[in-house]
Amino acid sequence: MKDPHVREIVCIEPSALAQRLKGQRQLTLLESVMRSEQLGRYSFLTCNPRATLEVTAAGTFLNGTAQRDSAIGIISRLTEENRQRHVAGLPPFQGGLAGYIAYDFGRRLEPTAKIPEFAALCPDLVLHHFDCVAAFDHMQERAWIISATPEHADELEQLLSRKPQALGRRIIEGFQSNFSRDAYEKAVAQTVDYILAGDIFQANITQTFSAAIPSDFDALAFYMALRRTNPATFAAFLDYGGVQIASSSPERLLRVEGSSVETRPIKGTRRRDADPVRDASLIASLASSRKDHAENVMIVDLLRNDLSRVARPGSVKVPVLCGLETYANVHHLVSVVTGELAKPNGMGELIAATFPGGSITGAPKIRAMEIIANIEQIPRGVYCGAIGYIGFNGRSDFNIAIRTAQFADGVARVQGGGGITARSDPATEYDESLTKIKRIMEAFAA
Repeated sequence: MKDPHVREIVCIEPSALAQRLKGQRQLTLLESVMRSEQLGRYSFLTCNPRATLEVTAAGTFLNGTAQRDSAIGIISRLTEENRQRHVAGLPPFQGGLAGYIAYDFGRRLEPTAKIPEFAALCPDLVLHHFDCVAAFDHMQERAWIISATPEHADELEQLLSRKPQALGRRIIEGFQSNFSRDAYEKAVAQTVDYILAGDIFQANITQTFSAAIPSDFDALAFYMALRRTNPATFAAFLDYGGVQIASSSPERLLRVEGSSVETRPIKGTRRRDADPVRDASLIASLASSRKDHAENVMIVDLLRNDLSRVARPGSVKVPVLCGLETYANVHHLVSVVTGELAKPNGMGELIAATFPGGSITGAPKIRAMEIIANIEQIPRGVYCGAIGYIGFNGRSDFNIAIRTAQFADGVARVQGGGGITARSDPATEYDESLTKIKRIMEAFAA
C-alpha cells in the first residue's frame, strides 16, 4: 500500500488558485463555498491527470483505448490496484479518480428500463486519475499538496505560484425553456395522472433553459459569480475541454469513509425572503407541509432500499428525517441515510446500486426514469448526475449536480424542476422550478 507525499502550502482561496491553473488540462475544482464543520469543510483543486476513464455512445475508454469491462468494473479495478494509505489529519481526497457521472449514465445501469438513447449533451462519464491534488481544510485555514511523488508536487506548486489568468465575460442572455408555462403545468398534471393510476409514487420533472454561448464567454468567470450569488456546500467547476460545468449544489449523493456510507436526499423546498417575518412563515410552511414530508419520506425509503443492496444486513439507518437546512436562495428538508458497506473498496458496486440519486428520479426508480424521459424528451447531461471524487485511500464524496450550468457545443444549459406527488399543484411546481434557478440566472447577468 502506497504512502503519498505531503507538502504544506500557503492557504489561499481555492477559486483564486483555480485562476492560476486556467488553461491546464482537465481543471477540476471541488469547493465548499458555504462552509461548516460537517458539510463545508474541505475543497480540492487539481489538473493534468495521468489517466482518463470516459463513457460515450461509442463505448468505454481508458486513455482513449476501448475497454471490454464496464465502467463500474474499471472503477473497482483502479481503486484496488492503486490503494494508498490514508494520511490522518488531512483532507479526505488524497489522490484518486475525480470528475462527473452524467444523469444519462443511469440508463446503462438499468438495461431493462425503456429509456430512449437521446443524442448526448456530453460523455456519460468522465473520471480522471489525479495523483497530485491541492487540498484545503477551511476550518483550520491550512492547505497541502498531496501527491504520488515529490516531482509531481513540484510541478503543481509551480503552477499554483503563477499569476492569475485574466477572466473574460460571464454574461449570457436569451435563455429559452423547452417548456412554456402551460406545457410545464400540463407535464406536472400528466405526472400526477401517472401517480393516481398507480405507475409511480413520485417523479422529478424538470425544464431546460438554453442559450447560445457568446464567443467571449468565460465559464470560470461565470463560476466565480455563481459562487458569490449562490454559495453551496458541494460546489464544483470542471473545465474538460469540450465540456465545462459550474455547479453550486447543496446536496450530497454519497460520502464514503472506509466502510461507512452516507447519503443526504433533499426533498421539500421554499424560497428565501428578505423580510424576516415572511421568511419565518415560509420555514413554518415547509416544516408543517404534509406533501413535502411525504415526498421526502418516499425518497428516504427508496435510498434505504438502494443502500441495502450493498450494505451489511441491518446496518442501514436514518439518523435525520426531514431536517431543515437553509441556503442562499431556498430552505430545504434534508434527511440523512447511513449504512456500512458489506464489501471493502466497493465504490463501483455502490455507484451501481444508488445512481442516479432517488431524489432526482422518483419512486419506483426505474419507472420514474422512464416517465421522466417520456415527458422531458431530452437528455439531462451532467444535471442531476454527480460530481466528486473516489479516493484511493477509501474516502469518496459526490454531490448531486443540481443548481448546475453546463456548457458544450456552443450551448449553455440550466435546468430546474422538482418532485411531483399526488398533492402537487402544477402552477406551484412551475414557480418552484424558477426559484431553484434564480441565483444561477443572476450569475449570468451584468
